[in-house]
Amino acid sequence: MTKGGDASFIHAMSQSRNQSRNTSEQPSIWVLLDDRAGNRSQCLGVAGALGLPFEVRELSYTALAGLPNVIKGASFLGLATESISALTPPWPDMVIAAGRRTAGAARAIKRRSGGKTKIVQIMYPGNAGISECDLVAVPSLDRPRAGPRSGRNVISMLGAPHGVTADVISAARSKWMPSFHQLPAPWIAVFVGGSTRRRTFTADMASALGKTVNKMAKAAGGALLISTSRRTGDAAMAAVMAEITVPHVAYHWGDEGDNPYLGYLASADAIVVSGDSVSMCSEACAGTTPVYIYAPPGFVVDKHARLHQALYDGGFAKPLGETYSNWTHAPLNAASDVAVAIRAMLDRS
Repeated sequence: MTKGGDASFIHAMSQSRNQSRNTSEQPSIWVLLDDRAGNRSQCLGVAGALGLPFEVRELSYTALAGLPNVIKGASFLGLATESISALTPPWPDMVIAAGRRTAGAARAIKRRSGGKTKIVQIMYPGNAGISECDLVAVPSLDRPRAGPRSGRNVISMLGAPHGVTADVISAARSKWMPSFHQLPAPWIAVFVGGSTRRRTFTADMASALGKTVNKMAKAAGGALLISTSRRTGDAAMAAVMAEITVPHVAYHWGDEGDNPYLGYLASADAIVVSGDSVSMCSEACAGTTPVYIYAPPGFVVDKHARLHQALYDGGFAKPLGETYSNWTHAPLNAASDVAVAIRAMLDRS
């Protein structure tokens, strides 16, 4: 889920939990959210699946955030002043965080609470301080290693947790489907990623993606629902769109108006997703719609390739080809598995 689309989700989840439960009998929970859409989606997905009231603490960073965690330690070093000012007593019973940059802040909160605060860290936070985490949820695509990564407080999950539940899909479908009725079916959603730190999404790759999905939609007599991410960039978007001749709608990251990401996800008869994002691939598999992953040679790192193979083996997705077929799969969301582990942890305390 994109950052621009999670505000209503945060409000709905926190309000519904607060209204339906006696908060005096429940642990207080902070969810630490930074500027990375994947991290936000994973934290909110786990918080929502847990079914307890929570409060959001927004984190923004300074240039010092790029320092290794072994140097930053259990501190707020690298956080912007406005973020630090929101991290004050009374300390929560638990924090939910995702990604390495949040780990130091979570550890600092635990220490300032005198050890009262439990840490649930999604994704591997690095060796520094991992023993201070009470639960670490690590994607199964990360190769097992001896030492801290395989400790008793570490659980494995397929894909990334997210908040795209059946209720979210149903609501998005009701909201957005009328917007697409002018388009011929089947509707094929296309979620375009972009370059990562280790791989470049070249213009040729973008062009090849555009050609392939255009052929797929043309052969099926359908239309495309195209959306880009923050990492796509203007050049890659232009290369994709230059190949599109079938009926379509397109949203470029940063366009004005509501982001139709959830609407595309919920309304599509099939989904094509670029393989550079664990979160996008996982969210694409949230429903039962056919999912096709675009991962040309040289585009993805090994851990992403391992995820793709796991999704293929599990029947959740198929490699992208030029033909559309109607098949189904079980919904995928690791958030429920992480929530079960959190409840077990709380029961033991």
